[in-house]
Amino acid sequence: MKIILFLAILGICLIGFNWLMGYRKNHITIDLDERYVDFKEYVEAIQSELVNQGRDASYIGNRKFIIDGKTYIFIERNVSMGGVPLQRTILKPEK
Repeated sequence: MKIILFLAILGICLIGFNWLMGYRKNHITIDLDERYVDFKEYVEAIQSELVNQGRDASYIGNRKFIIDGKTYIFIERNVSMGGVPLQRTILKPEK
């Protein structure tokens, strides 16, 4: 019984972590090679990466991008992965 409870809790934790890190339908996740502190440089790097992926992207302000004709909200997550901080960009479709 304890093993089943442990596996259930572990499964819930993994699903929750994946949900927080942007692994959902219609979300765009980007991990850039550099860490950005300056917001303007960060937005330019995101836009450049989206264009490199072959997407039509433009920043419209207030943490919103228009990507391939759809509006996305920009969310930043910082997570420690093996002691090294990872800056993940999540672009969530606006409803």
